[in-house]
Amino acid sequence: MMWDSGMGGGMGWMWFFWLLLIVGTVVIVIVLVLVLLKALTGSSGDGSRQGGSAPPTGARPRRSREILEERYARGEISTEEFSERLRTLEEGDR
Repeated sequence: MMWDSGMGGGMGWMWFFWLLLIVGTVVIVIVLVLVLLKALTGSSGDGSRQGGSAPPTGARPRRSREILEERYARGEISTEEFSERLRTLEEGDR
């Protein structure tokens, strides 16, 4: 008497199941190691520096003004908003 339907039986696909299980386990272990390393090193991943020296005193306001001027030139902000933000930046420089 035949116990299977003639399509290779239940054991025919077992190798595929085990392959998926092993690959899935390896991927999970790699992801966990990466998350653990990121947590231990304190890396934020957003490209910002952690620690190190601060930028020169005049660098930040100058770059802020450049960004504001670029946004105004692209038309992202109105003349009134540009003037208000520029005034705020200049007050912060003092």
